[in-house]
Amino acid sequence: MNSTRETSPQAASDASRVSLKDIANELGISQTAVSFAINDRPGVSAETKKRVKEAAARLGWQPVYAAQALGSSRTMTVGFAPARSDGGLKDETFMLHFMAGLHASLSPKGYGLLYRPSGSLREECDVYRNWAARKRVDGIILVDLRDDDPRPKLLRELGIRAVLAGGPDPADIVPSLSIDDSRTMGTILDHLAEQGHRRVAYLSGDHALDYSRSREQAFREFARKGGLEAIDVTYTNFSVDVAVERTLELLQSSQPPTAFIYESEILAAASLHAVTEWYVLDNYERTVQGVGELTGPRYPFNLPAIVSFEDSFICETSYPPITAVHRDAGEYGSQIAKLLLKVFAGDKVFGNRRILTPTLIVRDSTARTVN
Repeated sequence: MNSTRETSPQAASDASRVSLKDIANELGISQTAVSFAINDRPGVSAETKKRVKEAAARLGWQPVYAAQALGSSRTMTVGFAPARSDGGLKDETFMLHFMAGLHASLSPKGYGLLYRPSGSLREECDVYRNWAARKRVDGIILVDLRDDDPRPKLLRELGIRAVLAGGPDPADIVPSLSIDDSRTMGTILDHLAEQGHRRVAYLSGDHALDYSRSREQAFREFARKGGLEAIDVTYTNFSVDVAVERTLELLQSSQPPTAFIYESEILAAASLHAVTEWYVLDNYERTVQGVGELTGPRYPFNLPAIVSFEDSFICETSYPPITAVHRDAGEYGSQIAKLLLKVFAGDKVFGNRRILTPTLIVRDSTARTVN
């Protein structure tokens, strides 16, 4: 009587999986040498590493990360736990492209990105303590540097390597790459000045964030140099309601700004929508009350100039399209990931470098010249 034993797909997979021993037999070298070469550890020559990796690719070898974690101190995972309000990240197209850039550089090197959004800075720090205790990640990507930021010092104490998008870190604990926002603010104000704008309002983000304060400083400096008639700075904490309320309040003042700069495209688009409604309603009420005549749509011809410090499809599809600062967020994320990979490799990295000077994309929201 014949019997047939079924083999599970998992068992079949395990049986056919190429091992380090198979690679060693293929090349006629020791399994230890293969392990050192695969994990880029010292003790084998560059030529041997090359031969081993070529053989691994040819034979279809894939790492078993559970075994790899047991056999080394590496997890092949990079942590990213930015502090955001509930649902805050879903509106940040810059951050989504930034994360795609991180993945683009980490993935070819075998690293995964562990994304764990935090509700507060305290929660973010607790996440890092948890990851350190469990040896969950090899390194951390930091964003949104703050005044007296505790995170660089904490990560040094926890023994977790990290890099910073932004900065620089005043204590020079964490190497960083930043975008040159100061020069960009000058470009914005030069463009508005060319259009005749002398009264400009800046609706910023969060005063606790390093880059928001840096942009405000640049705004005030360039406004002073340009001899603007009046400026106004409001920190909105990225609240649409605050931005809209302040915009309408300023427009109804005795000397309203003729141009507005917003920290994000969400703030700019929401304020643009509110201004549209206000102009249309005001025009309608004046006509009904006999105060004025309906001679044609006031909007967008009386619209104040609007500029966003972030660019996305929202700026392109608004009416009128919004002039915005364009950064290649994907490239920025890719460069940040490459910096962390250099840290992993033990390469010497500098404390801070400025990269990717943004460009101003001029659209119809700043097309009207002020006389």
